[in-house]
Amino acid sequence: MPILPTFRTARLTIRPRTLADLDACLAMDRDPEVIRFVPKPWTDPAGHAAFVRGRMQADYGPGLGYWSVFAHDRPEHFLGWILLIPCDGIGPEIEIGWRFLRETWGKGYATEAAQPVLDHAMDTLALDRVVAEIDPNNAGSIKVARKLGMTDEGLIHKDGATWHAFAMR
Repeated sequence: MPILPTFRTARLTIRPRTLADLDACLAMDRDPEVIRFVPKPWTDPAGHAAFVRGRMQADYGPGLGYWSVFAHDRPEHFLGWILLIPCDGIGPEIEIGWRFLRETWGKGYATEAAQPVLDHAMDTLALDRVVAEIDPNNAGSIKVARKLGMTDEGLIHKDGATWHAFAMR
C-alpha cells in the first residue's frame, strides 16, 4: 500500500486510514442516516466488512487512498474519512469523497478535511481533474462540494443511478 501524507488543519488530523480504523468505519456505516445515499452491501455484515477491508487494503496508486479524520481535542475519536481514489475503485477519473459520523454534521469537518486532500490532488499529484459524484438528494455533500470550489457539472446517469457531478480542474 502506498504511503500517504498526513494533514493537519486548525481542528483536525487527517491521516492515512489503517485496518485499526475498520471497526469505527463499520460502526459509522451502521447508522442508516450516514449511508442513506450510498449504495453498497449494508444489509450483509460479512460482505460489508469484506468490502471495507478490501478498500482499506487496495493500492490505488501513488498518493491515492483513504484518510481517517480525528479532532485534535479528541485524537482517539474517529470522526469520518476522506477518499481520493479512481472512480468506483477502477477509474479512469479520480474521485474525492467523504463520510462522517452524524454527530459531526453541520460543523464544517467534511470541508475542512477534504480541502487538504483536494489540494494534494491538484498541487502535489498534479491531477488535471478530480470529480465528486453525489446523490442529488444529498444536500449536505453537495454543499461541501460547492464550498470546496468544485464546479457543478449537472446530473449524470451511471450504473442505473443518477448522480450530481462536480469537478475540480
